[in-house]
Amino acid sequence: MKTAVMFHSDRGCQYTSREFRAFLEHSGLTSSMSRRANCWDNAVAESFFGVLKRELVYREEWESRATARTTIAEWIEVFYNRQRLHSTLGYLSPVQFEKIYYAACSPVA
Repeated sequence: MKTAVMFHSDRGCQYTSREFRAFLEHSGLTSSMSRRANCWDNAVAESFFGVLKRELVYREEWESRATARTTIAEWIEVFYNRQRLHSTLGYLSPVQFEKIYYAACSPVA
């Protein structure tokens, strides 16, 4: 089963530019944008970035952009996706939730 990957964003100029839209198309990604002046369309992304800032970014003094980039990527992949429990997912991590979801979708052999 092939899963389409969607890139969801607000309507910032960096996301609506021809270059970025061409990049998404070249990469096989589907673009999704929130409606104009409707913050609720982007609530999940806004919530994620709020958590990222509160739990990591504002607590650190970054010695370089490279250090910040590496630390943030590790926080997302190792902690946020695999360890941090999310109330909207029934207090499971995203990885745990996804495993259960796909197991339920798999045809019984």
